[in-house]
Amino acid sequence: MMATLKEIADQVGVSVATVSRVLNHDPRISVNEETRKNILKTAERVRYKKKVIHLLIDNVAFLYWISDQQELEDVYFKSIRLEFEKQAKLYNINLVRYNKADGIESVSPNTTAFVAIGRFTTPELKFLGNITPHGVFLDDTSPDESRFDSVRPNLCSMVYQIVDFFVDNGHSEIGFIGGCDYDLDKKIKIMEIREEAFRKRMNKYGLLNEEYIFIADTFAVQEGYRMAIQAMDSLGDRMPTAFCVGSDPFAIGALQAFNEKGWSVPKRVGFFSINDIGIAQYVSPPLTTFHIDVDLLCKTALDLLQERLLQNRRVTKSVYINGQVTFRKSCR
Repeated sequence: MMATLKEIADQVGVSVATVSRVLNHDPRISVNEETRKNILKTAERVRYKKKVIHLLIDNVAFLYWISDQQELEDVYFKSIRLEFEKQAKLYNINLVRYNKADGIESVSPNTTAFVAIGRFTTPELKFLGNITPHGVFLDDTSPDESRFDSVRPNLCSMVYQIVDFFVDNGHSEIGFIGGCDYDLDKKIKIMEIREEAFRKRMNKYGLLNEEYIFIADTFAVQEGYRMAIQAMDSLGDRMPTAFCVGSDPFAIGALQAFNEKGWSVPKRVGFFSINDIGIAQYVSPPLTTFHIDVDLLCKTALDLLQERLLQNRRVTKSVYINGQVTFRKSCR
């Protein structure tokens, strides 16, 4: 049974009002330091939890710039969307969702703030900035850190750690399977952040080999399969002993291809990926991968939103969320 303010007050020997004001850090209360510490210690001992009541925040645009095809190919995006919408209700934030197909012009001029997932053009960013200065970019983009907040998984760190793991375990021939990024304004492909991180870390060790890098157009299972077939066709016996893979869908497709062609995983070639989607534990062999805490990503984005709107924070924040390795059998 949850402890009450009265129980804490009875144990300390003060009024319920005093306990409430101390636990709510009321700067106007006059209480000696010993009593204050006693109240806090007692509350901790009895595991008192304050009921959090969030003030209503209305007219928040949720810009989900992920296509149906992208969501189908990578369930990671769907997990973020569902978790964010669930948590927004707990935070008493009323969302109005807009999809890319709706167009940026559909966003209401009465929007108080926005949270965005996906890629946006410069004109789209300008349009949003003219409506509201309060925006948070969630997941792997941060297009204007001078004006808007962002919460991102720390993909660079994860890739660095994958490379370090392989090197520490005796691998000197390490490949990369990943996807490209796009400059929407110039309409050209550009290098994606995970490939950049892989190249930088491998150069640090003097081990970068261009032959071992395979880049697909989209982050999909079939593209991972295609990249693996391409690797087998072009390298044959010169295959690296390990692959750093940009996302689980790529790794799942690659594992399927290597299994079909009779390559021993992880004895001949190991795989280490990022995302830890649900199916990663059921493929053969189960996939070693970085777990991205989607719950924490969404919570942090909502915390940033509250700070901007309720606490009037004006300085932007860029928050990186680290991942946790889930070791399975796809690498040794």
